[in-house]
Amino acid sequence: MTQVLFCLLFSLVVLEVGDALDNGLALTPPMGWMHWERFRCITDCKTDPKNCLSENLIMRQADRMASDGYCDAGYIYLSIDDCWMAKERDSNGRLQADPIRFPRGIKFLADYLHNKGLKLGIYEDFGTRTCMGYPGSEFYLQLDAETFASWGVDLLKLDGCNADRKDMKDGYEAMGFFLNKTGHPILYLCSWAAYVSPYKDLTDYPAFKKYCNQWRNYRDIQDSWDVMYDIIDYYGNNTYNLSAYAGSGHWNDPDELIIGGYGLSFNQEKLHMGMWAMMASPLFMSVDLETIRPSSKGLLLNKMLLEINQDPLGVQGQRIWKFRQFEIWQRPLHKAHSYAIAVINSDNEGVPRTIKLSLSEFGVNGAPAFNVTDVFDGTSHGVAHVNDSFIYEVNPTGIYMVRLDPVMSWKR
Repeated sequence: MTQVLFCLLFSLVVLEVGDALDNGLALTPPMGWMHWERFRCITDCKTDPKNCLSENLIMRQADRMASDGYCDAGYIYLSIDDCWMAKERDSNGRLQADPIRFPRGIKFLADYLHNKGLKLGIYEDFGTRTCMGYPGSEFYLQLDAETFASWGVDLLKLDGCNADRKDMKDGYEAMGFFLNKTGHPILYLCSWAAYVSPYKDLTDYPAFKKYCNQWRNYRDIQDSWDVMYDIIDYYGNNTYNLSAYAGSGHWNDPDELIIGGYGLSFNQEKLHMGMWAMMASPLFMSVDLETIRPSSKGLLLNKMLLEINQDPLGVQGQRIWKFRQFEIWQRPLHKAHSYAIAVINSDNEGVPRTIKLSLSEFGVNGAPAFNVTDVFDGTSHGVAHVNDSFIYEVNPTGIYMVRLDPVMSWKR
């Protein structure tokens, strides 16, 4: 297809797209499992059959999601990332799964997951090739959308390698249009924002919100404290006022959860889970659910943290104060005058640090006093008056996080 015809196709599609993605999905931040951070592009099933990206791996993880409480807790999407495809399209131009690693095809997996109450996610790329060199969707957007729908796919992650950033607005909008046109509900995860965010003239948060259910904003997460905290700091800076665009049906996405991996201490895992809850982030685990540590599993299934993450008000928490390694984050919740608050200590030196603050310094209002509940273990910290000062002790690379609920009838 010539570039002129390519541009003409986009122009015709954009005229038809209308006002929004409008697929009725992601009313709260989506939850699930994604293979990439933990299992990467391991494709040699003879050498490494346990970790190889294959039908067998996906079925094993699905079994654990269904049997170990993850599905019941809301983790319903199981998403396959890059490297699932054959190296070339079939004779009709359609994508096909690698025949050795996925011998029964993607529709078989979708049916398998659906029978367990789960939903299947798939990966493609807007460019000519995926990041790992498999066939991309450029010039095949409609065909690929129809193919995914015919397989029963429930989520599409559309990456942006090997593509012209200047084409992304038209391309990502067009794929959203074609997904909607299939009539099969497919949650749309765009990597669009992450690729254009270094360029102010290409960064368009109203468009991200309008055409995507969730969008990656920044760098890929790695199994590393430094990378994980760098992502938190980016969100704390609220670049492009990104928090204003999060809400029901459309969410900022700081990438997968690395809880249960190799790079974080338990304190750091608590901070990771707490901050993804504070930021109203999609929660996509990337961990081997067959070998996950009980402590990590407990964090992923923590009911109070999940309630905060899934709060129907849908307001993304924001950093309201930062001094050296201490930070204060606040998130309003749907119950009138209720909040989640977090104090994090990004310092990795030595012993716990203390800070003296009153609740008023967290920006809370609407009641003279609040019941204070620790979100990690559910214990009550009693009643706190809004103007009373308290000393907070926070471990290195750790978090103190509580829920505040108003005590309307409380008297001093």
